[in-house]
Order: sequence, then structure tokens, then C-alpha cells
Amino acid sequence: MGPTRHPEHGAEDLCPTGAELYERALRSGWVRAGEADGAPCLIDFGLLHPAVEDLGRLEPVAPAAALHRLLRATEERIAEERRREDRLAQTFEPLMRIDGRRTGEADTSALVMLSGTRRINQAITEAMAEASQELLCVQPHAGLVGRRVEEARAVALVRDQALLDRGGRIRTLYQHTLRHVPSVPAYHEQLTGDVEARSLDEVTARLIVVDRRIAFIPANDDRTMALEVRHSALVGYFATTFDRLWRLATPMYPLAVRQPSADGVTPRQRAIAGLLVEGHTDTVIADRLGMNVRTAREHIAKLAATLGSGSRAQLGYLIGQSGILDPEA
Repeated sequence: MGPTRHPEHGAEDLCPTGAELYERALRSGWVRAGEADGAPCLIDFGLLHPAVEDLGRLEPVAPAAALHRLLRATEERIAEERRREDRLAQTFEPLMRIDGRRTGEADTSALVMLSGTRRINQAITEAMAEASQELLCVQPHAGLVGRRVEEARAVALVRDQALLDRGGRIRTLYQHTLRHVPSVPAYHEQLTGDVEARSLDEVTARLIVVDRRIAFIPANDDRTMALEVRHSALVGYFATTFDRLWRLATPMYPLAVRQPSADGVTPRQRAIAGLLVEGHTDTVIADRLGMNVRTAREHIAKLAATLGSGSRAQLGYLIGQSGILDPEA
């Protein structure tokens, strides 16, 4: 096994080994040259240098002197970047005067990456402030709990009500398990206007479409990054996808409709049955349907009991024979 590679960092973020060695050198006036092998950054940044009378020793540079030199180098880099900006402006200034009828649109912000929950919410708020027609929203998760979600919900409430007051409408599609989360219907009850909510066993990842001209979709798994989409073809595709899911969904607000059971098999168990015959594990089924694994297994056990199955393999066979996955079932 080779030596541990020293992590790359700037002088403003001294590694613990380097900071400890530099402090010791300042207190004692020197350290042995070999001690800097674990912190080569000290020599690279000019914080230690070989002693003139003994090359086996390293002497520290005074912190004030080192700071002055590092700040001067930073100032020189900033000055060079400013000179580069001036050269770029001079290069593109005559080009920008050319007739752009044969070039693409000046607006290159059809896709914008948003980083951080605060920035994402700000962008949604700004888009909603300009909206006058409708908000389409897919919400597969109930969200966080505690003070942060209460603050976010309060902001969203004002934002949504403002759209409704302007004559707009709101359509929200939830994953079916959220029908039983009290805060979900309670939120809609606080709004006044054209508001509807429906649910499906499986929905897409979070989606927000504003006036069918701007869309927001997640850009990573933990939803700390999002993509703001203003490309008309993409936004139209998202809106069409929402419309098709909406027609398949079960109403939950303002009038909740209970899905009928067929032959003792609930709609939720039919959804699980479909995933079982596709060969998915209990964990995948739970994730797809927005429930925990224990609940998924309870539904699977009830389904097995209803169909008279004694094993997983037999359950798949009986599901196929029962006809519960037929469109008319």
C-alpha cells in the first residue's frame, strides 16, 4: 500500500497536519525537514523554507509576511481576470452589432440549473407571481416535518392563493398513500378558488408546470437541485403527461372518491399484484407505491390470503389466473 496522498487545498484551508506543523515551527523557530513530508503544502505556500545554515531544518515565514504575499497574489489574479473580461468585451462588442436574423434566439436560459432549496423556492415563487392561468403539480412526497416545512407551506399558501385570486386554477396529483396524510387535504381546504387534487398508486417524480410555459423538475435524488425548463416543447410534453395521468387518477379533493374493491382485492393490492408479476422485490414495490416495506408486505400477505396462495411463486401464478389485472377488473 503506497503513501497517503496529500489532499489538494488552498492556503485559506490549511490541512490539520499543516496547521499543526506550522504552529509548532512558529513556537520553536524551526522543524526538521522530514516532518514536512506529510504536509508539503507548507513549502508550496511558502510558509516554511530551508534554513541557510542547516538544510536539514525548515524555518517558518512570519504569518504577517506570508499573508501579505498571498493576498498580493490573489489581487494579481483578480486584476488578470478583469483584464480578460475587458478583452472579451472588446472582442464580442463588434460581433453583437451584426444582424442576428440568422442566429438563434438571444435567450439561452431554456434550461437553468437551480441549486439549494432556497433558490428553487425563489424561482418557483417568481414564476408563480407572473402566472395567471394554472398550476399543475405532481407531489409524490409529503415533504419534511417541523418548522421548516411549516414556513414553506405558509409561503406556498400565499403564492397559490394569489394565483387563484387572479382567476387561475390549481391541479395537484399525489401518490395514493398521501390521501391519508392529514396535512395534505388540510392544505387545500385553506385555499379559496378553483382547486382540485387527485391521486394515483404511482406518479412521476415531483413536477411543477406554471401556465404551461415554465416547468420545474428535480435534478438529483435528494431534491436539493432542480431544473427550470422554459423550452416550449419540453414544457408541453410535461403538461401532456400530467393531463394523461390526471384522467387516470382518483379524485381526493374537494370530493374524495373511494376506489371500489373487486372480488375482495383492493385497488392498492391490484397495484402491488401488477408489480409482483413483473418480478419486483418488496423494497422496490414499497418505493414505487410510496409506502414502507412493512406495509407493502402486509398488503402482499392479505393478497396471498385472498387468492389462497402458499408461496411467492404460487402467488404470481394465481394473480395471472385470477384476472384481477385485466383492464375490466
